[in-house]
Amino acid sequence: MNNLKAAVIGVGFVGRAHLESLRRRGIPVQGILGSSAERTQEACRNLNVAHAYKSLDDLLQDKTVDVVHICTPNNFHFAQAKAAMEAGKHVVCEKPLSMDTSESTGLVELANKHQRIGAVAYNLRYYPLCQEAHALVQSGKIGEPRLVHGSFLQDWLLLPSDWNWRLEPQFSGPLRVVADIGTHWLDLITWITNRKVTELCADLGTVLPVRQKPQGRVETFQKSSGAAYDEVKIDTDDYASILLHLEKSVRGVVTVSQVSAGRKARLWFEIDGSEASLSWNSESPNTLWVGKRGEPNQEVPKDPSQMSPSTRGYAEYPAGHAEGYPDTFAQLFKDVYTYIDQGDFKTPRTFPTFETGHEEMVLCEAIAQSSKQRRWVVMGHPR
Repeated sequence: MNNLKAAVIGVGFVGRAHLESLRRRGIPVQGILGSSAERTQEACRNLNVAHAYKSLDDLLQDKTVDVVHICTPNNFHFAQAKAAMEAGKHVVCEKPLSMDTSESTGLVELANKHQRIGAVAYNLRYYPLCQEAHALVQSGKIGEPRLVHGSFLQDWLLLPSDWNWRLEPQFSGPLRVVADIGTHWLDLITWITNRKVTELCADLGTVLPVRQKPQGRVETFQKSSGAAYDEVKIDTDDYASILLHLEKSVRGVVTVSQVSAGRKARLWFEIDGSEASLSWNSESPNTLWVGKRGEPNQEVPKDPSQMSPSTRGYAEYPAGHAEGYPDTFAQLFKDVYTYIDQGDFKTPRTFPTFETGHEEMVLCEAIAQSSKQRRWVVMGHPR
């Protein structure tokens, strides 16, 4: 891992998160590329990055770069990832992987053709207690999973004056809240249970059909400072509720929203098994609830000394020392870069891959179809 070097495309909220975690891992960042020369130069000064790439071609011609991190709006993912792999680079791409399944299929094929590693930043798997939940379910500690339910709620787009590029389908794609945060929940649950969605029934809603677009740039999770705006019609989803059937007769339901006042970024899940239940939420990420029928329930703290042997390495700090969102990127990158460094690409991959990203795009299109046609949609995942 010490021999690998990175470059980051995108200098907004999530690009800075990638940069910080790469530095924490000791992975040299050769340079960054923003949406304009001015923005790239400004980011280099503010973030103390030595090199500002002039263009994507300029970045890809840098033979010292092994891995390209793509932290741009969704509509750029396919072209940038394709170009990077064709230039011989490995890719870590933000979610969702693409705008549609045609693009995600193409990226899976390109990664295989060029023998490059493609990873998708479903980083929420890497909270230590999500890793522990996965280990407990897979080892049979809760018996057979029966029910999965939960939500991912935010409030950063609650007001008509709240704005972000994700509100514009030409940048984000036809789905918004489902693609942006719903896929995080779906990825987490299908990974923890090791059960794919077999059919679903979705209800999508646009709560605010008209929004005020500022006449100026607005960073993700930031308020506009200007008074001038244009009224824009919105038809992407502020909200979704999805009924789920998963393999081996597991039933479930999830609600996702970006208009839930007071919920900043609360991903919550519960998995009810034949012997016990597990529950966790991202606003209290260092506690895992374990529910029992015949004995007292437990609130299990993050404590690497008490975690399963396979998950202890995902908790870098001892008990009583909280770990949170930034740590998840650091753990994801540790998995990805260690795998690339080892060089045996035939071994199983523990991190979310381009195949994972494609599966989430298949789910997104099924969810859109279900809501539009007001019916259950059957998936093509027999096992």
